[in-house]
Amino acid sequence: MPSSPGKSPIFDPEKTKKKRHTSWSDPFTGDRTDTNESLKHVMLKMRLHSLSSGSITPHSESESESDSYNGSLIATAPDYSSLLSDELLLKVFDKIGDAKRHFSNSLVCKRWCLLSGKLIQLIKLLDWEFLESGRLTFRFPNLVDINIVPGSIKLERNSGILLSTKLFDEVYLSSGVLENDGFFVRKQDVLHSEVVDTGVRILAEGCRDLKRIVLMNVSERGLSCLAEECELLQEMELHYCDDLSLRAIHNFLNLQLLKLIGRLSGVYDSVVSDIGMTMVAQGCRRLVKLELVGCEGSYLGIKAVGQCCHMLQELTLCNHRMEGGWLSALSFFGSLKSLSIESCKYIDENPGPDEHLGSCRMLEELHLRQCQIRDKNGITALFLVCRSIRGLVIEDCWGLDNSTFAAAVIFRTIRSFLLEGCSLLTTEGLESVILSWKKLNRLKVVSCNNVKDSEITPELATLFSVLKELTWRPDSRSLLLASLTGTGIGQSGGRSFRK
Repeated sequence: MPSSPGKSPIFDPEKTKKKRHTSWSDPFTGDRTDTNESLKHVMLKMRLHSLSSGSITPHSESESESDSYNGSLIATAPDYSSLLSDELLLKVFDKIGDAKRHFSNSLVCKRWCLLSGKLIQLIKLLDWEFLESGRLTFRFPNLVDINIVPGSIKLERNSGILLSTKLFDEVYLSSGVLENDGFFVRKQDVLHSEVVDTGVRILAEGCRDLKRIVLMNVSERGLSCLAEECELLQEMELHYCDDLSLRAIHNFLNLQLLKLIGRLSGVYDSVVSDIGMTMVAQGCRRLVKLELVGCEGSYLGIKAVGQCCHMLQELTLCNHRMEGGWLSALSFFGSLKSLSIESCKYIDENPGPDEHLGSCRMLEELHLRQCQIRDKNGITALFLVCRSIRGLVIEDCWGLDNSTFAAAVIFRTIRSFLLEGCSLLTTEGLESVILSWKKLNRLKVVSCNNVKDSEITPELATLFSVLKELTWRPDSRSLLLASLTGTGIGQSGGRSFRK
């Protein structure tokens, strides 16, 4: 219809614009501004949901939001693990790898990091701040075994000087290590006991299922908190401890394995005496294994342990500083089956008369490793107390010659003997003793240079023929073992020379 003259034409954009039908592919209606705002809102929610489930990696701080949410979809690979529940994903992680694999999985995303941490059960703490901040217990809530000794020492982490011993884990030393009065770790290098107690409290409250722990310079307060929170604790190793800190040892009702390290030769120095051993004896009556390293003591301390710890089966004394006469206290151990003496400069300087020594009747095994046994009186008294053993191990002991080893004829029930690294003992001295052991059926002689094939007598050869197990490598020139290969001699059920 033509418009009238002098009037502007009537134009209605709502009437002229074609009506669009909504569809599944076009869920937004309205103007372009509202559409863009709605799309941004939806994309923001999708991204936040992805971040919370750990399916994608967050944007860097330098990336602007306008670039991230400009109305276009972000192409990301689908996260199929988000379809799995936490319980199912934990089972998958548990089946596919060990602790190293769990650490690798934790780098994938936030969710995998939290789940992988639940599978880690053993940790060695290197950074004390990681424990003190609470991040350790948050990330690894299911720990059962932890060693916090490396993190308890305030030394240079990148000094390039690394200390590692059999009884002490890897620790970086400062450049002034030669000025420490003969010890690698000085008193001022160790965290104060109050700081250690605070860390132990955080650890105990966050990981209540601990079964084994290695501590250093912890006090009575820290041990009390640990015993109260971690009732399942069964094994504990205490470095740099003293008698006063052991007053709380009675709170550990289920403790079965205990290792006390007082003075560690060349590393640090502290004192555990008869007082501390008596506290352990009266408070830990369920002990099965006890190790005393660098501990001072006497007959009274060892006697207290033997009288109170009726379930004790293994006792180890390493680098001990016991007073003379302590050997006679071994007769009070009613259930002891294994005795180990390691790295000791002497056995017993004054064992006393033989009639006062007594006997450890239930003892089955005696182990001597890296000890100085030049004192014939001390080694004779030890053999007398342990005369009912069935197994004897002597490794890398200095001073074991024919006259000292002759005291071993008292072992009438011995069945197994291992001799290694004793160069003073000759073939004659070895033969004179082992021929008296009528029940011997297992023999191993390694790295004893004065024991030679050419000196083997017919009687000794006959003994070799009836043994169930024989390992004979006294020196590099020994040919006996090679000549017996394939004959079945010296093996369980093997043939004998006898007709």
